[in-house]
Amino acid sequence: MAAQALALLREVSRLEAPLEELRALQSVLQTVPLSELREQAAELRLGPLFSLLNENHREQTTLCVSILERLLQAVEPVHVARNLRVDLQRGLTHSNDSVKILTLSQVGRIVENSEAVTEILNNAELLKQIVYCIGGDNLSVAKALIVEISSVSPESLNYCTTSGLVTQLLRELTGEDVLVRATCVEMVTSLAYTQHGRQYLSQEGVIDQISNIIVGADSDPFSSFYLPGFVKFFGNLAIMDSPQQICERYPVFVEKVFEMTESQDPTMIGVAVDTIGILGSNVEGKQVLQKTGTRFERLLMKIGYQAKNASTELKIRCLDAISSIFYIPPEQQTDDLLRMTESWFSSLSRDPLELFRGISNQPFPELHCAALKVFTAIANQPWAQKLMYNSPGFVEYVMDRSVEHDKASKDAKYELVKALANSKTVAEIFGNPNYLRLRTYLSEGPYYVKPISTTAVEGAE
Repeated sequence: MAAQALALLREVSRLEAPLEELRALQSVLQTVPLSELREQAAELRLGPLFSLLNENHREQTTLCVSILERLLQAVEPVHVARNLRVDLQRGLTHSNDSVKILTLSQVGRIVENSEAVTEILNNAELLKQIVYCIGGDNLSVAKALIVEISSVSPESLNYCTTSGLVTQLLRELTGEDVLVRATCVEMVTSLAYTQHGRQYLSQEGVIDQISNIIVGADSDPFSSFYLPGFVKFFGNLAIMDSPQQICERYPVFVEKVFEMTESQDPTMIGVAVDTIGILGSNVEGKQVLQKTGTRFERLLMKIGYQAKNASTELKIRCLDAISSIFYIPPEQQTDDLLRMTESWFSSLSRDPLELFRGISNQPFPELHCAALKVFTAIANQPWAQKLMYNSPGFVEYVMDRSVEHDKASKDAKYELVKALANSKTVAEIFGNPNYLRLRTYLSEGPYYVKPISTTAVEGAE
């Protein structure tokens, strides 16, 4: 089949108006596995197909786009960057949107590939051309690509800002169109993942502007469209920079997160819970939350309530946030931090261990795994081991392999056993016999099945 496709491709490159051959090639390519095309990648001559895109012929262009989409999947991004530059540059300025989107998706593949992207970054002229070609375009895929290129290095960000593209994106972020605002903040969040991106956003006053928009959100009836994205932006910013500095400089962010947990809207609650999980994922963030005192304890009670009563999706988000908030790496554990997490745990519900055990017994693997993750997060903390040991049947539940039926659940249980077995305090708290059982479980692996012994009975058939 691949040989037939190559023969047709050669035929197309020889003819001036190869409409029949293009139809046949498109049809053949639908049946050729991608693996076969990859084996023939060196033989694929794609230049002629790109040149046929320049003809003023709609069906021909549509066929070529469809064929190129398939064939380019078989070609490595590095090869595309080295050998199809001129074709990509032409494609970016093409009058047909489908050609532009095809080209942009290839530039996207190049930008995401560390080897291929150097081909562009080492060629300032080409990079500039790509940036300016994308610049005249209002396709959202083009904007996303600009952010990707800006994130690669300070130099590439410089090209994108000089071209005015990033400025345009930031204008839309603070503009009147609430739907455009929502998509722009996602892109700006991607830019904030890099240090040079954060520096730029800070210099341009973008972080202050986002903070001001959050302040004004109370009086905006459409704020629910963009507020989740803006709050997520600050959550990510805090964890990449310094939770304490961000929360002290932008108190409205923390205030809004607490406020959103009181909402009747599950979307708002979900975003608030995710953000608390991000913020509490490192020790500095935990200390920021601790400083809010009884407010945070009340918030934990709400998260505990939602973990028990909300929709399955929100329950899982609550459990994930709880895992994140409560985990402390062994080397960072201090008496103060352990006292803090123990106190927090008791705020979640009247009997949190039973709450999570009840959730883990529900017949949904995602919930089961999320509850096991909570146990794993606290498993290396002595106060939690004492709770587990003193909870009737809990140690048996941990050792019981028959509870988990699917791979994800078996893996999650194994992580819990591993966290307990590797803890320095577990032998003393659980006792040596239980400690040895944990070590045995660990050495047998997550999928061990006990052999069933059969005893021969005399006279049995």
